[in-house]
Amino acid sequence: MSALTFLDYASVLVFALTGALVASRAQLDLVGFAFIACLTAVGGGTLRDVMLDRNPIFWIADPTNIGVAVGAAALVFFTAHLVESRYRWLLWLDSFALAVAVPAGVAVALLMAQSPLVVVLMGMVTGCMGGLMRDVVVGQVPLVLKQGELYVSAAFAGAALAAGMDHLGFEQNLVLIGCAALTWTLRAGSLLFGWSLPVYRGRPPRV
Repeated sequence: MSALTFLDYASVLVFALTGALVASRAQLDLVGFAFIACLTAVGGGTLRDVMLDRNPIFWIADPTNIGVAVGAAALVFFTAHLVESRYRWLLWLDSFALAVAVPAGVAVALLMAQSPLVVVLMGMVTGCMGGLMRDVVVGQVPLVLKQGELYVSAAFAGAALAAGMDHLGFEQNLVLIGCAALTWTLRAGSLLFGWSLPVYRGRPPRV
């Protein structure tokens, strides 16, 4: 199994688990679980492949990805009631999913010999868009837009590190490991220690 295939499967699995957890909080039926899980699992990668004109799209080329997502949805449907704090689980699973999906996007862009800018953007798209779609569909404030939290910025930092390491000639597996490690460290630091970016504080509008 290639590194890219492993990253795709891992990203699909963990993002599908987060989608199913969101579905459990919204009290959806089993079909709703499967839909939200699949949307979350393949949304970012689908947008990446469409933007890069990559044919066929990764889950069409390998439908096993959809099977993995549906299986994850079924697992959560029958076990979510055993989890005491589903939101906490969601946050941490989502952090791992981000740390896998960003290097997956980077790997595809590098495989297609894209420019460093495109490498960074594809890492961010793959890591962030599935979760954004998930939260918008169920009517929640997207995790990627939580005030001040390191999420999109963590994806950007990880993808930028990968683009820099590739430019310097590092071996691809090291590039992807470095990307995953930095992405997860920043996201986990935001969850554990409150690491954040400054937010805009505008003055109240004049009457």
